[in-house]
Amino acid sequence: MDKTYTPASIESHWYKQWEQAGHFRPGGSGDPYCIMIPPPNVTGTLHMGHAFQDTLMDVLTRYHRMAGYNTLWQPGTDHAGIATQMVVERQLNAEGGDRHALGRSAFVERIWEWKARSGGTIQNQMRRLGASVDWTRERFTMDDGLSEAVQAVFVQLYNEGLIYRGERLVNWDPVLQTAVSDLEVESAEEQSSIWRLRYPIVGSDDWLVVATTRPETMLGDTAVAVNPHDERFQSLIGGRVRLPLVDREIPIVADEYVDPAFGTGCLKITPAHDFNDYEVGLRHGCTPINILTEDARINANAPATYQGLDRYEARDRIVADFEAAGLLDGVDPHRLMVPRCDRTGVVVEPYLTYQWFVDLTRDTQADGRPGGAREITRPAIDAVRSGDIRFIPENWTKTYFNWLEDIQDWCISRQLWWGHRIPAWYDGDGNIYVGSDEADVRARHDLAPEVELSQDEDVLDTWFSSALWPFSTLGWPEETTELHTFYPTSVLVTGFDIIFFWVARMIMMGLKFRGEVPFREIYIHGLVRDSHGAKMSKSKGNVLDPIDIIDGIDLESLVAKRTTALMQPQIAPTIEKQTREAFPEGIAEHGTDALRFTFASLATTGRDVVFDMGRVDGYRNFCNKLWNAARYVLMNCEGKLDDINEASMAYGTAERWIVTRLQRTAQTVNEAIQSYRMDLAAQAIYEFTWDEYCDWYLELSKPALQGDADTPHARGTRYTLVRVLETLLRLVHPMMPFITESIWQRVAPVAGIKGETIMTQAFPAADPERIDADAEAEIDWLQRFILGIRRIRGEMDIAPGKRLPVMLGNAGPLDQSRVERHRAELDFLARLESIRILDAGEEAPESALALVDELEIRVPMAGLIDRDAELARLAKARGRLAEDLARVRAKLDNASFVERAPADVVQRERDKLAEAESALARTDEQIARVERL
Repeated sequence: MDKTYTPASIESHWYKQWEQAGHFRPGGSGDPYCIMIPPPNVTGTLHMGHAFQDTLMDVLTRYHRMAGYNTLWQPGTDHAGIATQMVVERQLNAEGGDRHALGRSAFVERIWEWKARSGGTIQNQMRRLGASVDWTRERFTMDDGLSEAVQAVFVQLYNEGLIYRGERLVNWDPVLQTAVSDLEVESAEEQSSIWRLRYPIVGSDDWLVVATTRPETMLGDTAVAVNPHDERFQSLIGGRVRLPLVDREIPIVADEYVDPAFGTGCLKITPAHDFNDYEVGLRHGCTPINILTEDARINANAPATYQGLDRYEARDRIVADFEAAGLLDGVDPHRLMVPRCDRTGVVVEPYLTYQWFVDLTRDTQADGRPGGAREITRPAIDAVRSGDIRFIPENWTKTYFNWLEDIQDWCISRQLWWGHRIPAWYDGDGNIYVGSDEADVRARHDLAPEVELSQDEDVLDTWFSSALWPFSTLGWPEETTELHTFYPTSVLVTGFDIIFFWVARMIMMGLKFRGEVPFREIYIHGLVRDSHGAKMSKSKGNVLDPIDIIDGIDLESLVAKRTTALMQPQIAPTIEKQTREAFPEGIAEHGTDALRFTFASLATTGRDVVFDMGRVDGYRNFCNKLWNAARYVLMNCEGKLDDINEASMAYGTAERWIVTRLQRTAQTVNEAIQSYRMDLAAQAIYEFTWDEYCDWYLELSKPALQGDADTPHARGTRYTLVRVLETLLRLVHPMMPFITESIWQRVAPVAGIKGETIMTQAFPAADPERIDADAEAEIDWLQRFILGIRRIRGEMDIAPGKRLPVMLGNAGPLDQSRVERHRAELDFLARLESIRILDAGEEAPESALALVDELEIRVPMAGLIDRDAELARLAKARGRLAEDLARVRAKLDNASFVERAPADVVQRERDKLAEAESALARTDEQIARVERL
């Protein structure tokens, strides 16, 4: 093996080997195990969320593959309607072109060309991450098979009355000029105002004052609402006001929705431009009036004065006109949540428009026949209530139920060119015909050739096709072998932010079209945040690229990368300063395995995953530790175990102990992975590898390997070294595939194990027969003895290499026999000169003391240290401790600090005080001990 672990030299080599050899394909004689990848956008790049999620799925996949399951991790990408169309449209605009001038057919063809040329970025990055997906089965939400599935589902739902076209309020992006889903809308608090507008009361000289954050929408007001219990307005309910600037009378209605404490207690109702107002308007029979065009300008439903104005230009004009008319009651500063499209950054409008919907709210169809919405939603609720589907952690079940019980109809149409075009056609009279294509429509409805048909211009919401992902990727609507083998799938691994948008819809569609749940378990992981707990975003400049962590990146390149990606260029200087402070030397190369192990260690049951580069540094060191341990094992075992014969080997306590600890670790890791606690599995692996195998057993093996190299004990030690390491590599492989494969290829032959790859070896299972509790107790005693000696060295500043005389007091028969059995290990690891057991009642000279239960371990001080030099050292150390103690006490004696500082800060100072007092007391004890010499 190379002396130095260099991840770049092994990772690409092994991934190519695995993929070319077909090791990612289903196989094994066990039960089917299947994970469907949440399809990333075809435009995307691998961000930290992808890397975290893919690591978790790969751990599960590799684990079950090694456990003998017939394992499939199904890959694929989503066509990402809005994102992809924006990418190609920007390219076209940069060339001086325009999609409308190019035409729909040519524009879509250009997107397909872009996809073929540039759409594979994230797949290649997944390879860098070690994702063992079956690339031979890769799917795309707009490939022929999945498109056929989409058409089949749409046609069936339409024929059953579960898809309809209607005029409803939707989220509307005025730049893209399309409806967008809630997931594509990000709301953030921004500074704005509340305008108080006077609406004259009909038949009175008085007025009502309404409070609004969007005065431009008053052009479409259809009512003013007050709370029915608000005594201020009881006499006005049922009356009317005159809508200023429009000169239209509108009613005063009573509705529980109105909060009497907000604003003036009077709420203007604009059903066409506010979701809550829409519901209020429905309750009171108000006809919505849309006053905006698709690009958010004032339309012909408003007075001519305002027609054609941008919505914010109209706002300023309307406020000015109210003030000129004496009807502006006042303006107050106000912070409010503003919804913006995450793609364009533009403020999203509630907009009344004709769209296609899946009926998720009615219990009966429009004509009164039974069926309707509950045919879709109720089974999805029941599947989780009955336990057919299990959420992990279980608390997400409540979120799932809350969303489904309060569900709204699903808007599935988008005003785009890229996507699955809605399979609906219209004749000259506006009649709707639905079918897989025009020929199918004509055949279904027996339409004459002279009847002209035009297809709907809209495309389907991307979430519609991805809702079919668990069965469409397996070949549905064909009844394929893969469909019967792997559906229902085993587990869905996803974030909590898309439980409704994707998870619930897959459950609905799976039950509707397959009659079975799409997956048995749903593992909900947290979202990756930076080391300060903030969401990673380009606008904040705190994004980390996982490939940069794997390969490393210099500071200047990192600064350029973070600042050029900003949506708000004006904050670039701040981001540059933060980057230079956080990464003064850039980011060093860590390799994929260190990053993956970091992700596994962070996979707790919480909502957030706080990512800290310090942990990746630590796990890079862990990789080095494993690499160096393997080099030690190979140097001592390679060529010396050619004849593996149990009869020629003898095993000491240390061998029985490390094998026992390996069994317990294997049990913990298996249980942790099966319960989706990757963090606990990683912790168990780390502690066994670093603390027990490397720090203890490798050291305990050295006395046995010195001297005669071919004794039964030496052979048993070598065999244990290599077999435990080989087993450990298999335990670690799902989390760190590259380094384990590279080492295993060298270790397996020495251990007498044959095989092409570690990937297809069995995952270690605990063997209760190999657990030796007596060996554990014995080595525990030995460790505490050695650690006691090391603590004395540290406290008394004795050189590590200096051999020490030791006296043992209160040594029982078991202690004495253990000393005799482990004398070689004690002399070697504790660097002892001699051991003398004190007689009962014998006084020991002045010495440093360590205890192992009742056993007293004494190291006589006389002759070991320079008394005066040690007293000087301790006095200097005591002075520093006394200064620290005084500083902390002064801070805590300051009443202002204790009262005003956060509770956790005060507690930290109190902890420091206790620690300083304890350290000072220990130092005083050491000074007294040395003074007595």
